Amino acid sequence: MAYFFEKPAHTFGEYLLVPGYSSDKCIPANVSLQTPLVKFKKGEEPELKLNIPLTSAIMQAVSDDTMAIALAKEGGVSFIYGSQSIKQQAEMVTRVKNYKSGFVSSDSNIKPSTTLGEILELKDKTGHSTMAVTEDGTATGKLVGIVTSRDYRITRMNMGTQVREFMTPFAKLVYADADTTTLSQANDMIWDNKLNMLPLVDKNQRLRYMVFRKDYTDNKENKNELIDMKKRYLVGAGINTRDYAERVPALLDAGADVLCIDSSEGFSEWQSITLKYIHEKFGSDVKVGAGNVVDAEGFRFLAEAGADFIKVGIGGGSICITRETKGIGRGQATAVIDVAKARDEYYAETGIYIPICSDGGIVHDYHMTLALAMGADFMMLGRYFSRFDESPTNKVKINGTYLKEYWGEGSNRARNWQRYDMGGDRKLSFEEGVDSYVPYAGALKDNVGLTLSKMRSTMCNCGALTIKEFQEKAKLTLVSSTSIVEGGSHDVILKDKFSHE
Repeated sequence: MAYFFEKPAHTFGEYLLVPGYSSDKCIPANVSLQTPLVKFKKGEEPELKLNIPLTSAIMQAVSDDTMAIALAKEGGVSFIYGSQSIKQQAEMVTRVKNYKSGFVSSDSNIKPSTTLGEILELKDKTGHSTMAVTEDGTATGKLVGIVTSRDYRITRMNMGTQVREFMTPFAKLVYADADTTTLSQANDMIWDNKLNMLPLVDKNQRLRYMVFRKDYTDNKENKNELIDMKKRYLVGAGINTRDYAERVPALLDAGADVLCIDSSEGFSEWQSITLKYIHEKFGSDVKVGAGNVVDAEGFRFLAEAGADFIKVGIGGGSICITRETKGIGRGQATAVIDVAKARDEYYAETGIYIPICSDGGIVHDYHMTLALAMGADFMMLGRYFSRFDESPTNKVKINGTYLKEYWGEGSNRARNWQRYDMGGDRKLSFEEGVDSYVPYAGALKDNVGLTLSKMRSTMCNCGALTIKEFQEKAKLTLVSSTSIVEGGSHDVILKDKFSHE
């Protein structure tokens, strides 16, 4: 006979937090949202942390290199989508790692014979206006000059003009010794000489690094930015259980900091095989998240398989129709509560803490705070991030309203068969996602800032200054359908219901 859960599964919208005692220290400015990203042993610190508990979903419509850079600036991490070629995904990872590192390896390099037309094509492709001119056109060749958009005027020059004729030659450049110059010294030279970029070369004049003024400015503006030991932005990447032997080394070579198996259902031998292969082949330093699961049994399976974090949630995404097509899933709140309990039990038994990620079911900002209170260490969000300027989809205007395109990985548009295939014939047999629009919301920075303000304020209402303290002190209550109605505006007529002439 089938097993029946005794209690119904609940969603975030069925819960409210009950305020607790707030001391005079409980002000939003004192709240820390730092949270572990990967597993760690009791008494030790995790190798990777998030400065805010937000990650962007492994989706074509959400996470590319532009999104990854924008989110890392705010303290979170993006998992660049894997439903593309290995080469394309690795290139996206590389662009994130090279975007800001203090010492940047040049990835827009040209020869003295490169034409203006070719420079403009490269600029359109990479977005880089500053390019190193080396003898052989490589990133580590002998530096002979620099070209920027200030060195040419498109309207007055022939597209066939070679860069040697208008570049700033090496003899006129301010440069530094790559072997002895610190980042602080490089920034001082940039400011003292009013430069936008300082090249660092070795004793043979070979280019090693570039330091940009904008990186210093970004660092001052983004206090929570998520960076590695080399001051490069952290970035994640999605993988599947099919081509991991080829995809994983390419992503690691590109600089990916953390990987995540992208699957609609994680309680599977395929994930165990994938995790075992990666850790045996590349070592335990390679961090790999797994999922998705919705109960304690699924968590325990992935924990013992070696997952570095575990994603929770099936069928709760706004564009997901897995529950409609297959009848599989669980209310997101109940799933998070159940898995968090299993995580804590596993920690008590083994001394190993495995973070859990709530994936799906977020409709309102306060649902994120509820997910944290219920035990999630961080969230993975798709619809939320898809609305912003930085998502890779088109902004369209329909009936006077701006919208952004948004589609699921299980839709015919994405055709991500690797995510849903179960050892079959390598095709998407039926859809588990839809193609849709979401309301355009503007810049990521502004929206994330507002969301985090709400989160910090709510934590203060509950007397907590850290996520761990919040999970220990939070009091949650189920609410009736009538209570849900009471929570919104009612018995009033909103002004925006009246048209203005």
